[in-house]
Amino acid sequence: MKRTWSASAGVVAGVFTVGVATLLAAVMTSAGLAGGTPSPVVAVGGAFVDRTPPWLKDFAIATFGTHDKAALFVGMALFLLVVCAAIGIAGAQRPTAALVAFGVLGAVGVLAVATRPSSNALDLLPTIVGTLAGLWALSILWQRAAHGASGTAVDRRRFLLGGAGFTATGLTAATLGRSLGQGASRAAESRTAVRLPRGAKPSVIPAGAQLPVKGITPYVMPNADFYRIDTALVVPRLDTADWSLKVHGMVAREVIIDWATLLGKPMQDSLVTLMCVSNEVGGDLTGNAVWTGWPVRELLKLAGPRTGADMVLSTSSDGWTAGTPLSVLTDDRNALLAIAMNGQPLPFEHGFPVRLVVPGLYGYVSATKWVTDLKVTTFADDQGYWTPRGWSERGPVKTESRIDVPRSGERVSAGKVALAGIAWAQHRGVKAVEVRVDDGPWQPARLAEEPTIDSWRQWVLPWQAVRGNHTITVRATDAEGVVQTMTQAPPAPDGATGWHTITVNVD
Repeated sequence: MKRTWSASAGVVAGVFTVGVATLLAAVMTSAGLAGGTPSPVVAVGGAFVDRTPPWLKDFAIATFGTHDKAALFVGMALFLLVVCAAIGIAGAQRPTAALVAFGVLGAVGVLAVATRPSSNALDLLPTIVGTLAGLWALSILWQRAAHGASGTAVDRRRFLLGGAGFTATGLTAATLGRSLGQGASRAAESRTAVRLPRGAKPSVIPAGAQLPVKGITPYVMPNADFYRIDTALVVPRLDTADWSLKVHGMVAREVIIDWATLLGKPMQDSLVTLMCVSNEVGGDLTGNAVWTGWPVRELLKLAGPRTGADMVLSTSSDGWTAGTPLSVLTDDRNALLAIAMNGQPLPFEHGFPVRLVVPGLYGYVSATKWVTDLKVTTFADDQGYWTPRGWSERGPVKTESRIDVPRSGERVSAGKVALAGIAWAQHRGVKAVEVRVDDGPWQPARLAEEPTIDSWRQWVLPWQAVRGNHTITVRATDAEGVVQTMTQAPPAPDGATGWHTITVNVD
């Protein structure tokens, strides 16, 4: 019984610490005093993500998909609860050593905060104050636990009331901190106030680009359904009044533009499919949208890249980086400084106020959200975030295809069944899609219209289904005549390959 009371004291102290630190971090952020990531929870999570090996990243995305960040926070919470419970139990016999252990736990948070991008000395304050508050709560609860475990009903009541009070205070502080950090920012107001300029050549999507097949992925993915994969544990919420973008490095002249300057530039619409390099064969970490923005090549032209430069290192407001070949940012593919997505200001989750959209490259080397810095450099001198973690330095999207309907394992009725899906070969275009049922011949599918070679293309094949279990396979051929490879390869280090195959049961 005594161990249970002591463990409870440790857990309550941990909750109290996190709550106090979260609230102080939110107050500092709202007041503009924070330089980096003052929240110890977010800082520790960010440090963990930064050190995640590729195999663990692939496992997390494959297992949890776009809920990988929520899974990380749950895992961190469980780990913290176990450690705090152990500290609480140890304190019943060796309180000094347990207090030191609790302090070390706080020091880990301080170190994580200190090593986050753009951190300053004030960022450490919430974790330090939170740790001191937790030590104070822990010492009080230990005293009450010692009396409560073997004392009178009054002693037990005093421990329970004290524990409940610290827990309620910690949870309330954490909730207030979360709401303050999200709601008090001017970012939401600045996004609402945005009046998007009209693109010089608005995208017109022909009706033939969308096939009338129930269940097929829509040609344009709604913003709310668009996949999100990034390393930001807390979505940056930037105010347009404070945003600017600097171009420097191997350039004839440095250029800095602010939001008003960017908004005054001639905008263009581009239909572009984005894809995460972690997308498995047949996976859903891809999306197509109409992006509105100013071509990056025009900004780079103002800066004047010097001879020998071959890469642009783009940096997000949270410190994430991507290394993109200079050539793809300066050719005619309309790589954009995007400010809008499907006719709306960028959602915060997708990079508001400005992000990079580059046709033909996986997102890890191109699609920087919340972009604030462009360094013209070389691949020999700089690396993006994922390259030193085992991924290739250049990530051209491979020709792939996917079966959307029917779903694998689905039961269908005998007779005419529509086999349909999407295929992509960004910046090359899709020339053909073929489908094979069981070991039969490859059959050409009907292709929807292709408004641009930079986005995916829908396809459909009517199939006269007969009873039994069947295996269906799809492959695509790009506009250069290259047939999608059948060789199965995992996402690392430069994108998955192989033919998407499903099984269906026909009644």
